[in-house]
Parts: sequence; C-alpha cells; structure tokens
Amino acid sequence: MRKFLCLMLSGCLAVFALRAADLNVTPSPDGTMEAFTRDNDLWVRSVADSTETRLTFDGSALILNGYASWVYYEEIFGRASRYKAFWWSPDSQRLGFYRFDNSAVPMFPIYSPFGQDGTLNQTRYPKAGEANPSVRIGIIEARAGAEPVWADFDDSPEQYFGTPFWGADSRELYVSREPRRQSVLDLYAVSVADGSKRQVYHEEYPDAWVDWIEGMIFTEKGLYMARNFESGWEQIYFLGYDGTLKRLTDGENWGIRLLKVDEKKGDVWFTAKRDSRLHTTFYRLDRKGRVTALTDPELNVSGAYISEDGKTFTAAASTARKPWVMVSGRTDKYTMKIDSTLVEVPEAYPEPQVVKIENEGFDLYGLMSLPAGFDPSKKYPVQMQLYGGPGTAYVRDSWQDRDASDAWCWENGVIYIVVDPRSSGENGRRGMDQAFRRMTVIELQDYIAWAKWLQALPYVDGSRIGVKGFSFGGTTTAMLVLRFPQYFRCGIAGGGVYDWHLYDTHYTERFMDTPQANPEGYAEASVMTWVPSVFEGDGPKPLPNALCLTHGTGDDNVHFQNTLQLIDALQKAGYQFETRIYPDGMHGYRGKQHLHDAAAEEIFWTKWLLDDRGAVPPDPLRR
Repeated sequence: MRKFLCLMLSGCLAVFALRAADLNVTPSPDGTMEAFTRDNDLWVRSVADSTETRLTFDGSALILNGYASWVYYEEIFGRASRYKAFWWSPDSQRLGFYRFDNSAVPMFPIYSPFGQDGTLNQTRYPKAGEANPSVRIGIIEARAGAEPVWADFDDSPEQYFGTPFWGADSRELYVSREPRRQSVLDLYAVSVADGSKRQVYHEEYPDAWVDWIEGMIFTEKGLYMARNFESGWEQIYFLGYDGTLKRLTDGENWGIRLLKVDEKKGDVWFTAKRDSRLHTTFYRLDRKGRVTALTDPELNVSGAYISEDGKTFTAAASTARKPWVMVSGRTDKYTMKIDSTLVEVPEAYPEPQVVKIENEGFDLYGLMSLPAGFDPSKKYPVQMQLYGGPGTAYVRDSWQDRDASDAWCWENGVIYIVVDPRSSGENGRRGMDQAFRRMTVIELQDYIAWAKWLQALPYVDGSRIGVKGFSFGGTTTAMLVLRFPQYFRCGIAGGGVYDWHLYDTHYTERFMDTPQANPEGYAEASVMTWVPSVFEGDGPKPLPNALCLTHGTGDDNVHFQNTLQLIDALQKAGYQFETRIYPDGMHGYRGKQHLHDAAAEEIFWTKWLLDDRGAVPPDPLRR
C-alpha cells in the first residue's frame, strides 16, 4: 500500500512538473478571480477555492490565445506587457483577448552555444515584407461553458490592432486598428453582446505614419488624448464616445503626458515640451484654451504629482547642470518654489552644456561636456554619442542622465557630446517626416553638420572625432565611420540593424513602407549596400580597425544575423575591423558582459582618440 501511494504521489508530482506555467496571472477588478494563460489558452481561477476554468481550447505552438505574438509584444504592447494579451472588463464579468495565428509567420532560430550540443530558441519573427500574424479579437465571459464573441474584423494579416481598453460600463471594448501601411488609424467600439463595431474615431496622415493612441484619460462622456496629425506638433483633444472630436490646444507641444482632468471646471493638467524644446514643463489648460506654465521652463520636470484635492502639486526637477530638487506649487497659477535638494553634489563633475546648431532649416540640439582641467588653448579629441531613430531624442537635459555625460571622457581629456538629428522630435512632425522612406539616410547629413561644427571650434582636434551608438545608433555609427571617415575617425557600433530587410515588420515598415513598395529606399538605408562602393571607389576610406562591431548572440530584437552579414561583407571587401561578440547576450549587455564591454570601450578610445596623450590605462576591475 505504501509503495502504491508513493507511486501515485510520484506520478502526480511528475504531471505537475510537466504542466505548463501559468503566465501573466492578473486579478479581476473585484478581486474574486485571476486570469492567466497556460499552454497558449486563456484560463480563470477562483480566488476563494482555486477552481480553474479553461476558456479557450485551441491553443498550440501556432495559435496563441491571450498571449502575444512576438511583433505585438515588442512593438505594440511593449516588453512591460510580458506578452500579456487579455484584459478584464471593469465589472469583472468578461475578458477581452487577442487570438494570434502564427501559421504564416517565418521562424527565426537563435542559437545558444552552451551545453554539449547547444540549443535553438525559435521565434515566429516577421521581418520587413514578410507575413504578419493574423489576429482575431474575442470577448468571453469568465465562466465555464462560455463561448467567445468575436469582434467584427476580418483576420487579415495586413493590419494591426493596438492595445484595447474597456468602456466604463463594460458594454463595449474599444479597439484601434491600422492597416499595414500605418498611415490611417481607426478606433472602434466593439459590442460585448454580438461583436458588432461602431467607428468612434478616424485619423489619416498619408505623408508618413500615425502613432497608436496612448496615455489617454477617460471620463464619463469621452477621453482626452494627445495626437500630432494636424498642426505639425502634438495637441490635446477631447474625443466623445459618440465620435465627436474637439481640439483643446495650439502651439508647439511635444512629448505631452496627460496627468489629470477636472470635468466640472474643464481643467486639464499635463507635462510637455512647449516653452522649451528640451525641458519638460508642468502645465494647466483651462476651459478657454489658455495654457499656464506651473513650473519653470528652465528646469526639466519629472514625476509630477497632483494632490488628492487637486489644489497643489509636487515634482522633481533638474538640468544636466543643476542637481535634482523637489519643487511644489499651486495648480491654478505659477507659484513654484524649491523645497529641497534630492541629491548630493560632488565636488567636481562633468557639466554638460546645451548647444544648438542649424542645418537645412532645422534646429539641432546637443549636450557637450568639456573635460576636467579644460584649457581653451589646447586641442581635444571628441567622442560623439548618438541614436537617430525617428521620434527618439537622446539629448535629455536632466541631472546625470545616462547619455548626457561620460566620466571616462571627463577624466581623460576627451570632449563628450550627445547629439540629435532633425527627426528626433525637437522639430515636430516636419523633422520626423523627413525620415519617411529614407531612414538612416537624411539623419547622416545632420551628424556631418555636427562634425563640421566641432571641427570649426578652436579647441577641438577635428581629426579625432569618434562616434558610438547602440541599436539604431549602431546602424548610424557604422554608416558614418564607413562612409564619412573624413569626419569620423573611428566608432563603436553595437547591436545595429545593417540591412532593414532583417528587422521586424511593424517598426521598419512604419518608417520605410514595405521592401516591395520601396526597394530603392531599403537599398539606400542599408549599411551593406555601401560596403563595396566604399572600398572599391576613389573616395576616403576608413582606417583599418577604426570600426568596432559588438553584438549579443542571444539578441531576440536585433538579431546577431545583422552583424554576421556585415562581417561577411567587410571581410569580402578586405577591410580589417574589430569585433566583440557576447554569447547569449541580449539587446544591451548585462553583468560581466557589460563590465567587459565598458572596459573594452576605454581601450578602444584610448587607442583611437588619445594615442600618446597620457590617458589613464583602463582597469577592467575598476567598474
């Protein structure tokens, strides 16, 4: 008998061990149930007695119920979603969920070298021009025997759906849709009763792309949102659930974040870059359309908090030269005061200064740090940090921002500067739209303008400008070092996309259209396109080993394939270069890989920017 019980227990433990994990366990609003996915099906569990109910039954390696396909996880829901693709209704009675069919999506293998035989991680990853997952949107009651109500959309893979949200009464699920071209956005209210839909909002931006609606504030009659389709800048709108639309602001706003609405008074509080292209400021918008700054636009605000009674606020504020302080004031007019200093100021530190140049009618911004003991009569090398992706600013004027300064440069006599191109957002839609169908092309002219500006400074050694960037910045760095060595002596390109055919559909096609529709644009934007002409032509050529390529082999975002193909092209061209490969490294190196990368960068910059100028030898253990 004892042996029988032991066998039974062992069997139960084995079954439990083999059972798939419960993913994204999410409590219902009333706290009585939990929803989760298991083996790509959607389940609910009673909190009171742990009774489990399976709601969908066709989950498989290809069919994912409530669990996102990779491109949705990366580009639409975001990595913070952890692949979650289901949403509780406010009344806790139903779940909205996305059903993904990955059958037509190509499989991309990522090899891990560890273990005797290594392993393959296979992901359904659609690259530019390839098939996307098809999606159905379901609404299902959280009870046994419930059947899903399917939203009245076709399941064509030539479209995308944004993150949905529920109406306050739980009768409708609001779903935004874009065609694959991503120049049109429609918002629909889907009935929980029969899946029928009614259009609530329509937006078009035929000259480039539209962004998803995010950061809304919901009220009884509608929602407040920020959009950038109309004036060339972001504006605040009120969208009624009946489809009525009213614009509430004017002016050059960017990076709007809605914080609070007083429906009775008609006031809206938000942060935005409005009076400054670099500084986020806290504002009040009244019912007459008047916008009042509640914090000093000379400071960069973060984490604004409005009191429960709505009468006062607190926020953190700084610049790259002024440490973080806590500020407070009233929410109806400017009364800001500094309450306390949040960080201790070191005795000596880099002090990045805002610099601005103009190129082809666009304002370009940067943050430049002069080294310790700066002597204007001397000549200094420069390290330039950049990114370049549309709508992604790297010039962030706040205290000790990751990219605003560099301690090694400051200690070793190197000028450090982080710069943005016209398309990063400081020039509104006019600047961003320049990148459409020509991504990593037009931005290069702005970085060259920065290099020329630096070369004209009396204290800059114009022959020693190095450049570095990661991800999109790696793409840009490789372009600059290979094609324009007369301006950029050397560079470190990390985790870059070197042929846009090799990156995912949603991101790449938003800015480039499909390869089938824009073959010339893809060719022009590919680093590998330029490799033969660089080394076969008569123009300037990069010095041997002046380009360093780094990549993590486990990168599931920008695949190691990119760097391997560029390596192949450079080898065939006869060019010598440096490479740092991080086994199983992801899109950004961590732990000891990060320490190795940082120490190796110091060695590289010492060699290429300082030579015999007395740099402190890098200590790999110092970090």
